[in-house]
Amino acid sequence: MKRAMLGKAGTAAILVALTTACNAPAPPKRTEAPDATSSGWTRPPAILSVRRVSASLVFTGEAEPGTRVVLRNDSGAAYAAAADGRGRFEIRMAAPAGDLWLQPETQIGQDAAPSPDRLLIVAGGRGPIAILRSGGPTRRLDRAPVLGAVDSDGRMRLASGQATGTVPIEVQAGGESVRVTPAAGRWSLMLRPANGPDGIAVGGSRFAWPGESGSGAVPRVERAGQGWRAVWTGAGGARQTTWLPDPA
Repeated sequence: MKRAMLGKAGTAAILVALTTACNAPAPPKRTEAPDATSSGWTRPPAILSVRRVSASLVFTGEAEPGTRVVLRNDSGAAYAAAADGRGRFEIRMAAPAGDLWLQPETQIGQDAAPSPDRLLIVAGGRGPIAILRSGGPTRRLDRAPVLGAVDSDGRMRLASGQATGTVPIEVQAGGESVRVTPAAGRWSLMLRPANGPDGIAVGGSRFAWPGESGSGAVPRVERAGQGWRAVWTGAGGARQTTWLPDPA
């Protein structure tokens, strides 16, 4: 559950600004309505967790039963597995040497349903592992602090994280304080924009948001303050910054 730290007019503008979309890779043929399974379309997979096994990373999630689930990067390399009769899948891959961007998709024959999300593995899994979501909050798969991520497009910021139970969490930023009630173990909250670095306090823990990134190659991952900053581009060239704080 999320509440805005803005007035009604500011909130309406922010909701419009939130909508961006990730670029989908070319092969194979892709569908455009991933959730309309009743009409013959296939929904994209959902990655739910990751664990390290020796020198490998093992991702688990849910997809359409019997479909092929693929994690594909921009160079064409792919990691795949089949979803079982209950729709569960497990993909094992060697931990990369550095940063790796992947896009999940579901394949049935020659058709594919790419996810609008991006899976980011930082520093071979030694850093954060997260699902970056256009138009929504980033979801950390690794051990993360109470503030898991801050997503920004230069006009708004969306703070989010995990929580236990439904006890309200107090969030302070931009001179304001708001209590947000977690739902399904997660919380998210729109924050006022900031021209530069800004302090954010969540549940008594303080974080120093480092601000937007400068110009440079996209996508990229870089150290920024006490965390990692990922800069990536959605459909239409929309630029987005995601800051992933270090674990406590």
